[in-house]
Amino acid sequence: MHNKAVILGSNYYIGLSIIRCLGAKGIYTVAVDYTKENCYAAKSKYLREHLIAPHYSNSEREYLNFLIDYAKKEEHKPVLFPCADGYVEFIDRHLEELNKYYLINMTDKGLWSRLMDKQALHSIAVAHDVLVPETITTDEADYLERVKNEIGFPCIVKPTDSPSFMAKFRAKMFMCYNEEDVSKAVSRANNEKLEVIVQRIIPGFDDHMYTFDAYLDQSSKVTHWMTCQKLRQYPINFGASVYTRQKYVKELYDIGAPFLEAIGYKGFAEIEFKKDAVTGKYYLIEINVRTTTLNVLLEKCGINFPLLAYKELTGDEIGSGYIDYDIDMAFRYLFEDIFAIKDYIKTKQLDLVKVVKTLTLKKAPAIWSLTDPAPAFSFFLIVLKKVKRRLVR
Repeated sequence: MHNKAVILGSNYYIGLSIIRCLGAKGIYTVAVDYTKENCYAAKSKYLREHLIAPHYSNSEREYLNFLIDYAKKEEHKPVLFPCADGYVEFIDRHLEELNKYYLINMTDKGLWSRLMDKQALHSIAVAHDVLVPETITTDEADYLERVKNEIGFPCIVKPTDSPSFMAKFRAKMFMCYNEEDVSKAVSRANNEKLEVIVQRIIPGFDDHMYTFDAYLDQSSKVTHWMTCQKLRQYPINFGASVYTRQKYVKELYDIGAPFLEAIGYKGFAEIEFKKDAVTGKYYLIEINVRTTTLNVLLEKCGINFPLLAYKELTGDEIGSGYIDYDIDMAFRYLFEDIFAIKDYIKTKQLDLVKVVKTLTLKKAPAIWSLTDPAPAFSFFLIVLKKVKRRLVR
């Protein structure tokens, strides 16, 4: 294993899971950040090198040059792993240049960005006969009238570019209960020069959210896959997974695999679906084109997706595999799950008995590892410092 694995971002548990998935197999791992602050994943015993580069957004050209200069010194091309949407967009913008120095799954410049763009994804899904929530763009003069007549309330106003929206509002979307709410939400986004769409809410509690996690080889064929079911997310109802179990649902493969193959996708992808509580149909909500927050669960269930990418890109055979039974294991991000449980109970969406029943599943912790505890201790200190600052204020 001569090729290094260069991991962009160690300040979140996605980067930590990649470091562990590869480092535990003897692969030389390198983390690249723009600051050492809060990089708890860099404390992992499986990380060999930690680099501080210019900011990928504020100093984009300098960051690109930093990555290229590093790779030029290597005898073998490193394999590149983005751990956040911002890094994905950066790689996609400079894919042709980076491909000269790094091994990257995606070869179709712009496909990652199109799939991350909610409006573009809607059009692609419709073209391939995949169900998506009814969506209305806000550049039409009568869009409010269409929202009232075609979507109804409540509905959501969500960004086409999630990373920019999150950076500004610290939220994934705006919930709207009437026309005035929609108008205000659209105005807030427009004032920040952010494009948004209005979308119908698919009926069903948070446990109607599912994922199809797959690896597609360089011929765009699904080689490995498994499915999961969300049980809790944070913020509740429209947030990120904090408690998700592996759950075999063949129908998700039947929808997701042909779609990803048809669009020429390569590498790891996670399609999020929501099952309509009324019709039972699955609607495509979004696609994660980088390693998912559930990666630690996927690996513990038997599919090491980062290792698949590394092996294929460095010339090894990867075979095929999938999980077609229930393992009774769940991913848990304990820190935010505690807040989620509190809010679910407060809003009477869950009671304590229902919560306790879910906790019997074997856990795949987001951060804690008995064999690699340092990142968890580092994360705990980061949380303590934040609490102290708030108390002082």
